[in-house]
Amino acid sequence: MTKKKNLVLAIVATFLLTLAGMLVAVNFTSGETSVSHEIPRLYSTQDPQFRRAIGLLLGPALIGGNRAQVLINGDQIFPAMLGAIKSAEKTITFETFIYWSGEIGNEFALALSERAKAGVKVHVLLDWLGSAKMDESMLDGMRAAGVEIRKFHKPNWYNLTRLNNRTHRKLLVVDGKTGFTGGVGIAPNWTGNGQDADHWRDSHFRIEGPVVSQMQAVFMENWLKVTGRVMHGEDYFPALQPSGTSEAQVFSSSPSGGSESMQLMYQLSITAAKTSIDLSSAYFVPDEMTTGVLVDALERGVKIRIITPGEIIDTDTVRAASRGSWGPLLKAGAKIHEYQPTMYHCKVMIVDNLLVSVGSTNFDDRSFRLNDEANLNMYDSQFAAQQTAIFEADLQRARLVTYEAWASRPLKEKLMERLALLLRSQL
Repeated sequence: MTKKKNLVLAIVATFLLTLAGMLVAVNFTSGETSVSHEIPRLYSTQDPQFRRAIGLLLGPALIGGNRAQVLINGDQIFPAMLGAIKSAEKTITFETFIYWSGEIGNEFALALSERAKAGVKVHVLLDWLGSAKMDESMLDGMRAAGVEIRKFHKPNWYNLTRLNNRTHRKLLVVDGKTGFTGGVGIAPNWTGNGQDADHWRDSHFRIEGPVVSQMQAVFMENWLKVTGRVMHGEDYFPALQPSGTSEAQVFSSSPSGGSESMQLMYQLSITAAKTSIDLSSAYFVPDEMTTGVLVDALERGVKIRIITPGEIIDTDTVRAASRGSWGPLLKAGAKIHEYQPTMYHCKVMIVDNLLVSVGSTNFDDRSFRLNDEANLNMYDSQFAAQQTAIFEADLQRARLVTYEAWASRPLKEKLMERLALLLRSQL
């Protein structure tokens, strides 16, 4: 009898281990075929055909009449976001990856709760993993005030294969008229003015104009996935009048539908670049194809400058994998700089002093294939010039890495980088 019992236990254990292995394997894939074809260069960013391709082939149409305001570091970002929340009259939709407990998290909770008590419809979508450091009492307080809160991909037995798909989007829309996006999370790290290792350097953006309706639609996409409910009507999608002169679009991607679109947008923009690419990237781990597109741009004379974190970073594995991938770029002439004062969390691409792409997307496989992401693309030379000036101010606080210095780094570093690159698909 004992032998039979042990046999049954062994079979059950084998089944459970096999099932666990299958779930892990599924979570280490994106669910879609990876793009591996070449992108021919047919036009530059100034060519109207480029805008048609970006707006029709890959994403939503470009809309005119928009205005974007850059907000630098928490001292500017959080007062603007909280001010917009406190001014809400009808609706607030808020989707974020990081939301932790702490003073700034409490300020947002109180502001959202106050508006909900006043009759404003407040909908908050939090990533289950990114909000793990949030006290349950804070969530209970918001729910008691009338805030509707949902968690994205909270683990259940029927959705374990989606654990590796997180919403990394940072979207706040107030009354369907004012939007915010960028790199900031709701946590102590983003407070202050990037003055030390405990206060990060980041940029966020306030948007007004017709393109805010596209941002609202991106929020609704994931809200529908989580709740099964469609929210529409004038409270969420009012008629929007022009607020500026910029053409813009809100680009999104998700493994459940079009995970490659964000990477293709970046690659098409790099392929179309004529003079310059400035890239601020918190996590810069390009795959071979994207590296090839960047090298092609360098070889046709495009000036490429990149700022990425230095030794102050929240994940050493990403930094090792990043540094391990720099060889071809540095050899081809890219200027790569490591930011020194604190963690550099910006996510901004400026192409030909015309196109500016900002939002939640990092320059890595996790953003391009695994996460739900959202970016605002602005086509405005004045806005691009402003972002270039900010980029160059950051350059003054960053250290240039030459090809010679990179090639002569210690053997131990090279080994760690090779090991880290084995995990590139998950970084």
